[in-house]
Amino acid sequence: MPYNNVLSEELDGILLITINRPTKLNALNTETIEELSAAFSEAEEDKDIKVIILTGSGEKAFVAGADISEFAHFSEEKGKMLAADGQELLFNLIENLNTPVIAAVNGFALGGGLELAMSCHFRIASENAKMGLPEVSLGVIPGYGGTQRLPQLVGKGRAMEMIMTAGMINAEQALAYGLVNHVTPLEELIPFCEGIAKKIMRNSSVAIGAAIMAINANYKKGVNGFQVEIDQFGKCFGTDDFKEGTSAFLEKRKAEFPGR
Repeated sequence: MPYNNVLSEELDGILLITINRPTKLNALNTETIEELSAAFSEAEEDKDIKVIILTGSGEKAFVAGADISEFAHFSEEKGKMLAADGQELLFNLIENLNTPVIAAVNGFALGGGLELAMSCHFRIASENAKMGLPEVSLGVIPGYGGTQRLPQLVGKGRAMEMIMTAGMINAEQALAYGLVNHVTPLEELIPFCEGIAKKIMRNSSVAIGAAIMAINANYKKGVNGFQVEIDQFGKCFGTDDFKEGTSAFLEKRKAEFPGR
């Protein structure tokens, strides 16, 4: 379906989703969040799409933050609903997709932009990337999962410092913190992500979806991640991908996974 603020391009099983508000440094507004939710939901239903890469248009910003003009005059109740609706509609959706999502962070990823990148399964940054959660400088806190996902990725102490100072870190600091997996020159960012995507696509999409579910379970309150792993491990034995993978291994040939 056509979008106003999102571009979508599929090639050989890899879907590139681009947030396209360059005059606003790709800032997240309500419409963009809704369009991204629709684009990711549509991609999840398309079995031909094996990996999704998320990036921002232009060379300056992945997403420079939320569109403050939309909520500057909200009441307490409206503010609470803004966070709740956004988390459910987009950020939690991405985190729990069976399809792997790589964030290609090209420039500024601030506030809601960093929260969006952190909801992806992992992140690759360009050398010019700068990341931070500056919300406390506006008298508010991160509301799209930032206080939860940042400590998971960089540890409690570093997360506390980043959020309290409202400062930015560069790509090399983000790499040292474990916030991103790799750093590349800007012009190599998408090709690098595509290279990783192709490695992922050699494997069973069914098993990858199960692995995502098991890994995420470790971070869910009241959920026994070990039990989720056991359950998903067992379910894999009933899939055509397991039959193909084990047969290919025993027959010393390359597996051709059917994806079911």
